Amino acid sequence: MLSKFIKQVVFLFMTVFGTLGNIYVSVNYTFSCFRGPEKKPVHFILIHLAFTNIIILLAKGLPKTMADFGLRNFLHDIGCKITIYLSRAARGVSICTSSLLTVVQAIIISPRASGWRRLRPKSAWQILPLFSFFWILNALIPINLIHSITSVSLNLSQLNNKDDYCYFMLESKTTKSIILPFMVLRDAVFQGAMGGASGYIVLLLHKHHQHVLYLQNSKLLYRTPPELRAAQSVLLLMLCFVFFYWADCAFSLFLSLSLAEKYLMPNVQNFLALGYATFSPFVLIHRD
Repeated sequence: MLSKFIKQVVFLFMTVFGTLGNIYVSVNYTFSCFRGPEKKPVHFILIHLAFTNIIILLAKGLPKTMADFGLRNFLHDIGCKITIYLSRAARGVSICTSSLLTVVQAIIISPRASGWRRLRPKSAWQILPLFSFFWILNALIPINLIHSITSVSLNLSQLNNKDDYCYFMLESKTTKSIILPFMVLRDAVFQGAMGGASGYIVLLLHKHHQHVLYLQNSKLLYRTPPELRAAQSVLLLMLCFVFFYWADCAFSLFLSLSLAEKYLMPNVQNFLALGYATFSPFVLIHRD
């Protein structure tokens, strides 16, 4: 009973506060776009990231929370297909958007003599087609889920986890061999771009910090320079993403290979799957 209560509180907290945090980020940067003299590309990206996180929390976190509280299955077959398909597609879009955010930040702060400055968006509207590309790409990759997901109420004899509304049916090896390479390629490309851009940002800020040390007096040296705070913010957001993503992948792999009795492990995996969508807005709010 204690473990069930803790699970209910944790997922309720993640769903509610994560959604509120992302709404705050989205509204805050929306107002910034309309108040400012020009619309910044980074603000558009942050709004899109918050919107994507809201979809993840509502499509995955809300049904999970309601199931944990023992509420009646309201999704049925079509609802299961829609919510899980949306959560998977939105998760992929979140990966792509986080990568785009890091790359655009790296381009913006790159030196004027650098060739990367040519790729700097001249207006915020130029990145909108990328959002469409992200949604189309990540809507096509998990298309197989439409046929492999059904409601638990239709498969009571096959139910393994009583806390879920939906059931995953086994897929053929042919389907997995087609879908899996696309997922791996997407994650490798966008996470590689995120890692390279983050390292480039830290390198530039470190060089800038070393340069401005000559212009600072001894009293200012005891304060944290703004360029170091910016580097810390970039690293913190990236580490937040990397931790939850790779921990989620590790637990998912363990669950798929393990034959032992698993009660706690699926809940940990669900926590990690919702972690980035829940805590990333609070990283943005805290670091501004």
